Amino acid sequence: MQFIVIEWQVYSITKDPWNLALIGACEFIPAFFVAPIAGHIVDQREKRNLLAVCIAAFSLISLGLFLLTSDKFVGGWSTKAILYGIYALVFFGGFMRSFFGPIIFSLIALLVPKKVYPNAATWSTSTWKSAAVLGALFGGFSISWIGVANTLCIVFVLVLLAFLVVFLIKKKPILNKKIGEPIKESLKVGIRFVFQNKAVLGALTLDMIAVLFGGTVAILTVFAQDILEVGSTGFGILNASISLGSILTMFVTTYIPISKNTGKKLLVAVFIFGISLIGFGLSSIFWVSVLLLFISGAADGISMIIRQTILQLKTPDHMRGRVSSVNSMFVGSSNELGAFESGLATKLVGPVAAVVFGGCMTLLTVLTIGIKNQTLRNLDLTKDMENQENNDE
Repeated sequence: MQFIVIEWQVYSITKDPWNLALIGACEFIPAFFVAPIAGHIVDQREKRNLLAVCIAAFSLISLGLFLLTSDKFVGGWSTKAILYGIYALVFFGGFMRSFFGPIIFSLIALLVPKKVYPNAATWSTSTWKSAAVLGALFGGFSISWIGVANTLCIVFVLVLLAFLVVFLIKKKPILNKKIGEPIKESLKVGIRFVFQNKAVLGALTLDMIAVLFGGTVAILTVFAQDILEVGSTGFGILNASISLGSILTMFVTTYIPISKNTGKKLLVAVFIFGISLIGFGLSSIFWVSVLLLFISGAADGISMIIRQTILQLKTPDHMRGRVSSVNSMFVGSSNELGAFESGLATKLVGPVAAVVFGGCMTLLTVLTIGIKNQTLRNLDLTKDMENQENNDE
């Protein structure tokens, strides 16, 4: 909710896609450069309390954004001052986000048996996508119903609720035996593991490029307001269609195993994602655009589950924070960098050309990795899952 409301607000007051690019840059810079340190800290600390601290800090960001969009608080402020305030809070949010991924990735491994990692990864991702569906849909409608500031007030209340709920999780042991290890050596070990494992590296690279050049979400407000002309309600539907495609696919994959021919399924999913982006960029019919975004979300959901499953099964317990931080640098941060790329491309060549270019780059990446990375292409996780079941027994 917070992301799409801020994107809507910034574009509404500036009508310049460059400002959308700046939002992506403000979140990318701290999320990318702090991620390695965050992974080290997560592997060295108790996860439940660390998550609570991060949520508490995030609540301050939500409160700040609510105040910056409230006329009672910024009635005499200039547009430039309000924008700078939003950019500062988004920057702080990027810093906090660098911790969320490694913490949650590590917590899942502490909460469920290893033999159900793939299923747990599916449900975890599905839960997040469910929230994304409701957030995008309600966020779009809420802008129209009660305005931007009141919508962000609801976000603030929900973040406070999350802070309370996290204490339902009991404290978990720290599995890393090298507590106090120098950060430089710790980071080397994590990065070395990722770059020596071709399956993990290939999956992360594939998703990174797809997300980087497929950052359509960042400029959906341009399509909603200027091309499709569907207003805030249509904007909410466009956002929700992506997440709805993802979540429906994820619920299906909880019953259909993805362990067999895992690499080929990942390549096909990202290929479909690229095709659907090209179609969306060329579409001028609202419901056709919704359908294509739904397909892109479905394909993206499959690729997310496969990537998370690969990471869960291939990552040692004591390195989960650091490996997840590298994942955040590859994929998580590329969301923000992708938002910057999409905003900049839209400024230079227009929204349609920007989206079509992104889809073409995604297809080119799939073909390149499919040909060059034989390990990923032939990856099959059936034996890995059988080994995990035997270890649990």
